[in-house]
Amino acid sequence: MSNRNFFAELKRRNVYKVAVAYAVVSWLLIQVATQVFPFFEIPNWAVQMVVVALVIGFPIALVLSWAFELTSEGIKRENEDLHLRSIASRSPSFLLKTSVTIDRTPTSPMGSRTRF
Repeated sequence: MSNRNFFAELKRRNVYKVAVAYAVVSWLLIQVATQVFPFFEIPNWAVQMVVVALVIGFPIALVLSWAFELTSEGIKRENEDLHLRSIASRSPSFLLKTSVTIDRTPTSPMGSRTRF
């Protein structure tokens, strides 16, 4: 997968939006913890634990946003086949172009496919 396709896939799966939302909510929670915990005489290590939990949760949130999508019907598993089918249905000549591209691969005299 090329970098361009990878970043397009991140955008399609809303990973960027989840990362920004997680960062904003984490910042807010850290601010609340640093302001409220001392008022209730909660030890400083509790604030550190909040920060550590949020840092550990960040990659987990990104992986979950990659694997699942939030729809009006609830949380559903992201399916690449549905995305590919939607591309094929939008472009009727998609399969024809793909087969022509594969068919134009040069062959050696022995009959096996080679690439130049």
